[in-house]
Amino acid sequence: MAGPLVGTLGALVCYFLSRYYDSRLLLALSYAGFFINLFNLIPLAPFDGGRVTSILSPRIWLIGVPIRIGLFLWRPSPLLVVMALMAAPQVMRALRYDRNSPETAAYYSADAETKVTYAVLYLGLAAFLAVMSYDVKNMLGPS
Repeated sequence: MAGPLVGTLGALVCYFLSRYYDSRLLLALSYAGFFINLFNLIPLAPFDGGRVTSILSPRIWLIGVPIRIGLFLWRPSPLLVVMALMAAPQVMRALRYDRNSPETAAYYSADAETKVTYAVLYLGLAAFLAVMSYDVKNMLGPS
């Protein structure tokens, strides 16, 4: 969570400075920061969202697959294809996930309080970034 949180703080600094100085450049930088951090929270490797959500369950990585497909259909990019290839091993592991295997139990062991804390932080940050990305994009006007 440290990377997305620090990135969000940087975007917030740009946002507040843009409002104080009435700077469209700083506003655009804040939008880029909010959007990149939101994109980084996609629950699939190699994004930070894949690492954060793995503490809850590796099966959450399967949610990232339709998100990535939707992004590709919306804005085709070779980078998304490369990321999909990098994520393929994790998706396969998520499909074969066995909660009772000794390796899985050792690797993904976390108490319920930790899981709830990470889930709340992850969802709260994703919601905040989505709202800020949308609002700042509207402030910038049509592109």
